[in-house]
Amino acid sequence: MRRSHFLTALVTGFLLAAAGAVALGAVPTAKQLFGHVATPSSGSTRSVGSYAKGCLAGAVALPITGPHWQVMRLSRNRNWGNPELVSYIERFSQDAAAVGWPGLLVGDMSQPRGGPMITGHASHQIGLDADFWFVRMPDHTLSRDERETMSAPSLLISGKLALDPARWSDADARLLRQAVSYPEVSRIFVSAAIKRKLCDTAGTDRAWLRKIRPWWGHDDHFHVRLDCPPGMASCQAQEPVGPGDGCGPELDAWFKPPPPPPKVPPKPKPELTLADLPAPCRTVLTDPAAPSAPVEASASASASVPPKAN
Repeated sequence: MRRSHFLTALVTGFLLAAAGAVALGAVPTAKQLFGHVATPSSGSTRSVGSYAKGCLAGAVALPITGPHWQVMRLSRNRNWGNPELVSYIERFSQDAAAVGWPGLLVGDMSQPRGGPMITGHASHQIGLDADFWFVRMPDHTLSRDERETMSAPSLLISGKLALDPARWSDADARLLRQAVSYPEVSRIFVSAAIKRKLCDTAGTDRAWLRKIRPWWGHDDHFHVRLDCPPGMASCQAQEPVGPGDGCGPELDAWFKPPPPPPKVPPKPKPELTLADLPAPCRTVLTDPAAPSAPVEASASASASVPPKAN
């Protein structure tokens, strides 16, 4: 059986199982459906929906090894994206090398058809998000085992929202400034401690700080988000960041003591189902696989990765 026919049968089987499960009150989640598809769909590229509720048609793969980058955690099969994202990584990695960063270690991008992930993120669903480690690329091609076992150390002092001066350097700041310099960048997420360091050391040229945004969990990597490509009506843009450098009260709030937890814990949000995603995502899920689509590994192999909020 051809792989595209097999994939269609597999996904159709998932959907039929989902339909049968409705009557039993147990609907498969969207992350279960999208997290088990190992190849992209055929046809033209479309980022569908929003960064945290959508899917990706016609995804392209970032090669796992390039002149100035290497993809990590190959077992996750998350080196897929909109061509705009792949083009950004190729250009950014080359420019970063020119300013003294020898090469990028690329973390998660998107799954072959986007959508929610079984583990790791709430966003990264439409092929316009990518994570990059604060670790310089080694001077050799990493083995598959090295790409699975290497770790990205936190830049923070253990137990504190403060940078460890032994782990931060001016090169990290230059890398972030380069990453945010392209017009297609919507925002970049970093730890609030990293944002504060940038604010304290930027000097008078501060316009580039505006798109550097604090967010939880970004102490060992930074997360680049691109704008929706021009003319792609299926893509739902995020509100632009506000004016200013983001170094005032909004940043200070991250360092205040957290409020006491509520007496009654809030109920967890229900998991997204296929019905929660934009209607075209059903077609994206069931479309035949793109011809000769490379497969690195199943995206479902990362069950031990804790979920992140972005």
